[in-house]
Amino acid sequence: MKIALLAVVGALIGYTTNVVAIKLLFRPLLPVNILGFKIQGVIPKRRDEIAKSIAETVEDELLSVDEIMDQLIEGTDKKDILEMLKKKIISMTEGKLPGLLSAFSGTINKYIEDIIDSKGEELLDEMTEVLVHKATSSISISKMIEEKISMFELEEIETMILKIAKNELKHIEYLGGVLGFLIGITQGLIFVIL
Repeated sequence: MKIALLAVVGALIGYTTNVVAIKLLFRPLLPVNILGFKIQGVIPKRRDEIAKSIAETVEDELLSVDEIMDQLIEGTDKKDILEMLKKKIISMTEGKLPGLLSAFSGTINKYIEDIIDSKGEELLDEMTEVLVHKATSSISISKMIEEKISMFELEEIETMILKIAKNELKHIEYLGGVLGFLIGITQGLIFVIL
């Protein structure tokens, strides 16, 4: 009977301890002064460090500006862009050429098309390279992610993490109960033997 009682008490203590430990990851959201010690949940206390770490990991390991720009460029058909450029320039010149030049609009438009056909792809590559360089030097994915995470309310962060890790956290709680049960049985056996 003592062994069973100690096992049940151990299971309750183990389970409860793990439930409280998981709650203390998030709570209290704001620092609370208890006996001269400031107590705050781990995630709220380390929020900025966590945001920075996640952001840097995403940019370094998962997604960089270079990769985004490469995907954007690869997914773009240069011929379509050059055709749009031709149409745009020709439509801009139609009816706007002064005096004598308007008589040569067909020739001028043909010249524009020929230049775009012969040099357009090279020009597009140069412009793309400049844009990629400018984007990679001015855009920081990690900074954007860090700012987004920092803007979340602490309750939202808690909800997201609990939603993602709900099953794993439940397993940790149950494991605490199982370990407490085993420790209770061990204690009971020790008391019976002694």
